[in-house]
Amino acid sequence: MRFEAALADCTGTTGMTEGTILIAGPTASGKSQLALALARHLDEFGGARIINADSMQVYSELQIITARPSREAEACVPHRLYGTLSVRDACSVGRWRDLVLAEITAAHHDGAIPVLVGGTGLYFRALLKGIAPVPEIPANVRSEARQRASEEQGTAGLLAELAAADPETAVGLSPGDTQRIVRAWEVLEATGTPLRVWQEHKVGPKLETPAAKVLLEPERTALNAAINSRVVGMVAAGVLEEVAALDAMELDPSLPALRAVGVQEFRAVLRGGTALAEAVPRAQQATRRYAKRQRTWFRTQAADWARFPWATPAQHMESFEREVFPFIREFLLTGPT
Repeated sequence: MRFEAALADCTGTTGMTEGTILIAGPTASGKSQLALALARHLDEFGGARIINADSMQVYSELQIITARPSREAEACVPHRLYGTLSVRDACSVGRWRDLVLAEITAAHHDGAIPVLVGGTGLYFRALLKGIAPVPEIPANVRSEARQRASEEQGTAGLLAELAAADPETAVGLSPGDTQRIVRAWEVLEATGTPLRVWQEHKVGPKLETPAAKVLLEPERTALNAAINSRVVGMVAAGVLEEVAALDAMELDPSLPALRAVGVQEFRAVLRGGTALAEAVPRAQQATRRYAKRQRTWFRTQAADWARFPWATPAQHMESFEREVFPFIREFLLTGPT
C-alpha cells in the first residue's frame, strides 16, 4: 500500500488490542508518511489513532515550520496532540507525558491502535522510563545559565565548573553540547545534586502496555536532500507569513516555541537583517544540524528499538511494505519478543 493509496482509502474496522506503536527518527525521515500508510494496514486490528510525539508540532501556530501533518492527513486518520496548545502555553516533557498517556488509554478504550510519531527523544524516554524527579529550577538560576552560555566563552566556562564539581557528568559532554551542559549546570547549581543522580531515580507514570518501537534511519545524504527540499517547500507554503504572525504576538523570548528550528532564520528576513536567499540555506543548515543531534540521541539512547534504514524515499516506502508492517503485525499478533 503506497502512501498516496493510504491517503485515498481511509476505511477501517473495529477491534481491540492493548499494543502501542512508536515511530521515531530524525526530522524529514518519513515518519508521518509511514504512520499514515501504516494506519491503513491496521484496519484488521481496529484501526489507528496517530498521536504526536514532537515537541514543536504540539503548538497550533506552528503548522508550516514544523511540517505538521496536513489537514487531508488529519481528516483521513484521527490525529491527536497536533496543534493542541498555543505557543503562549509552554509544553514540558511531563505535561506531554500526561497528555499522551491519556490519549493512549482513550485509543485502547475505543479499540484503536495508538501510533506515536515524532522525533523528540526525551518525550519517548519519559514515556518509556519515567521522568527524573528534578525540582523546579529557580528562574534566576535558569537566566544565569543561559546568559553565561551566550557570552564569549560560551559553555566552556560552565563545562569547566561541571568538570570540577561533577567529573562523571562532564566527561560525557563536549563544548558543543550546549543544552545538556546548561541543564546539568543549572540542576547542580540549584539543587547541589548532579543531574545524573536525579536521573537514576525515574518516576511514573509511564507506558505500562507493550510497545513496538520503530526507528527510521535514513542515509545521511538522502536525509539532507529531504531536509533541503522541505525548507524550500516551506517558503512556498507561506512560512514567512507564519513567522510574521508569531512575531506579532510579542511572545516571551523564553517560550519553547520560539526555539523551533527555522524561526530565527526566517525572523531575520522579516526584520530586514537577512535576505530570503540567505535565510533558506541557513534554515537548511540549522535543520541538518538538528537532525544530526537527533540521530546521535537515538543511536545512543534507543539501542533496543528496531531499526529500518533507507537511502531514497521510494526505498523507505518499499521497506514499509517488506519489513516494517510485518514487524508491527507480528508484534500485534504475538506481543513483544
